[in-house]
Amino acid sequence: MNIRTLMALQACCLIVTTLLPPAAALASDEREILYWVAPMDPGYRRDGPGKSPMGMDLVPVYADDGDGRTVTVAPEIVQNLGVRTTSSERSRLWRGIDTVGYVDYDESKVSHIHLRTEGWLERLYVESEGERVSRGQRLFDLYAPELVNAQEEYVQALQLGNRDLAQASRDRLEALGIPEDQIAKLKKTRRVQQTITLYAPQDGVVSTLPVREGMFVRPAMRVMSLADLSSVWLLAEVYERQADWVKVDQPAEVRLTYRPGEVWQGEVEYIYPSLDPKTRTLRVRLRFDNPQEVLKPNMYASVRIFGGPREDIIVVPLQALIRTGRAERVIIALGDGRFEAREVQAGIESGDWIEIIEGLDAGEEVVISGQFLIDSEASLKASLMRMSKPESAP
Repeated sequence: MNIRTLMALQACCLIVTTLLPPAAALASDEREILYWVAPMDPGYRRDGPGKSPMGMDLVPVYADDGDGRTVTVAPEIVQNLGVRTTSSERSRLWRGIDTVGYVDYDESKVSHIHLRTEGWLERLYVESEGERVSRGQRLFDLYAPELVNAQEEYVQALQLGNRDLAQASRDRLEALGIPEDQIAKLKKTRRVQQTITLYAPQDGVVSTLPVREGMFVRPAMRVMSLADLSSVWLLAEVYERQADWVKVDQPAEVRLTYRPGEVWQGEVEYIYPSLDPKTRTLRVRLRFDNPQEVLKPNMYASVRIFGGPREDIIVVPLQALIRTGRAERVIIALGDGRFEAREVQAGIESGDWIEIIEGLDAGEEVVISGQFLIDSEASLKASLMRMSKPESAP
């Protein structure tokens, strides 16, 4: 056999070796290969194995890939993409409602000071808003002609010894807001006071002070307001879709930016009956004890309300879910480098986990890293298959 004959035989062997599929492909006699594609370019198709323009091994597309949502990725590509998977499981999730709110006065601990007759503020003992007062502390002196006349009538009734008239005059003084101790002093001294002193009904701070000394005031005017900060409200806004999650007495946590690392524990005290027509949110009221007065009205806060658990549901890591404008999908690892893009229906989120209502069974392997590239290839493949179907029709 001469040299030319040997060279020809070698060339034939090389061609046959190139055209023959690898052993793995031959071993897959149970799966029919339709064609071979480039891993990074599904549009590059060949009838047999080979190299892509980028120098990568072509991967097979099998007949049992269904509607095109199943893709096959070479092992080296899976490794380069850093694909990681985890199993879906049945577990319990808490309905966590993360929202924002602001601190407000506890209205059950707020006193509004109004007069029951008109007059002049002769002296104001409180100088500005925010000033701290104690129960029984003097607030202001009021001169009111009607109060002076009522005192004179009471003194005259006492001097005449007319019990019925005296009682009627006393009732009038009480109706005009004269304190009990001042009525007792008037009965004892029989001396009419030109001004009446009003005292603080509770401990707290002056939250509003719209009047100044010497002003003429009427019953319709609010002279001042006193607020006790030993407990405060926090008003949070809950989205309309979460309105059914929140219930009275559910636990809640509050965090403030100016006190990092600190968490205040509270409960849902009241749920308002209507939604805000502009923001479409439901207002929820939480109450917190505030003995050190760390929580101050109008402070902004981050709120988390624990809306109760959902038991025995299928959950996957939140990062496994792919959300598009029209659908929600997860990537299922089928084994042997095969992946399926499957549409699912997602439920509630809690921390790093999300509920899957439909489309996934417990124990299936879902991709949690590199799934976006696999999903893009699956979507492109499905589009190519849809475009090729009319051409293949007889």
